[in-house]
Amino acid sequence: MSETAQTLRARAEIDLGALRANVRALRGRVGTDVQVMGVVKADAYGHGAVPCARAALEAGATWLGTATPHEALALRAAGIDAPLLCWLWTPGGPWDEGILADLDMGVSGMWALREVTEAARRTARPARVQLKADTGLGRNGCQPADWPRLVGEALAAQARGLVKVTGVWSHFACADEPGHPSIGAQLETFHEMLTYAEKEGVDPEVRHMANSPATLTLPETYFDLVRPGIAMYGVSPGPEVGSPADFGLRPVMRLVGSVALVKDVPPGHGVSYGHHYVTEGPTTLGLVPLGYADGVPRHASGRGPVLVGGKVRTVAGRVAMDQFVVDLGGDVVEPGAQAVLFGAGDHGEPTAEDWARAADTIAYEIVTRIGSRVPRVYLNE
Repeated sequence: MSETAQTLRARAEIDLGALRANVRALRGRVGTDVQVMGVVKADAYGHGAVPCARAALEAGATWLGTATPHEALALRAAGIDAPLLCWLWTPGGPWDEGILADLDMGVSGMWALREVTEAARRTARPARVQLKADTGLGRNGCQPADWPRLVGEALAAQARGLVKVTGVWSHFACADEPGHPSIGAQLETFHEMLTYAEKEGVDPEVRHMANSPATLTLPETYFDLVRPGIAMYGVSPGPEVGSPADFGLRPVMRLVGSVALVKDVPPGHGVSYGHHYVTEGPTTLGLVPLGYADGVPRHASGRGPVLVGGKVRTVAGRVAMDQFVVDLGGDVVEPGAQAVLFGAGDHGEPTAEDWARAADTIAYEIVTRIGSRVPRVYLNE
């Protein structure tokens, strides 16, 4: 690590070697007949889309996935030419640019099919579209009652040379809750909708449904391709599914701050806004220059764990916009010492899951919310 990286106010260390190892572990789990799509939406869950996309492809992912078309177009602008699906479109979206960039574009309803076919006429190039089925999640995707019309119109557009239907896919609602009855119900519905589409003449390149928890625990959902997101970054999709180590995965992000100030205070001293923490006796306080503007959840005030001076401390009082305080209990810690909010846990530091419990949320949110003000430092590039 460079001297500059060591002296930053804060940094998120991104271990691309761990990410590659995670992708290889996921490939090993699904077998050679199933492709892996590395999902790099939301700036690769806060890890950095372009470096993580490249690392995933180096480790054997054959597809990439983003939510928005702008995320996908940014990957193309960075020179990444792998097959790339983006699914969260809104009316008036950059369909022309998506076609010219050779994106696969998710289509969930008739308005989207109309807009993409109009763009295909303008660009004089067929659009690659993947039809998304709402099998029970209730978000994006086409309802079963509307599926025959969407499939029929997509096939008609394909016959006119305006689109190519390259995929049929769906998404689980409760795959992170093993045994939930919706899992089997959604899988059955997907089989029915896929069978209908293929009977009508759709010949997709890929059929896919498995997100991270399904990739880890439900081989019957693999079809042609799996879409691991959070698992690729070494974070479990949920405690009920298992820990990262259970699946041979390692957390990729380590969030570190540099202690900005250490001072002695007397008993009865209030700490941070609202004085929700008051010192019980003489002690030392350490100031960590990270706050909710950097993505540290305010909901973890008084509960968030931090490794400082070889011990796990707890955030004392409220997390502020730019900083928070830990009670060092009289320990001697020098300014500039590391405060590790989370990492892999190898050296006693908390994990993203520990912070998720402290903030009553999920580990996905902990890593994804780390803001752009925190530099990413890439290891094992």
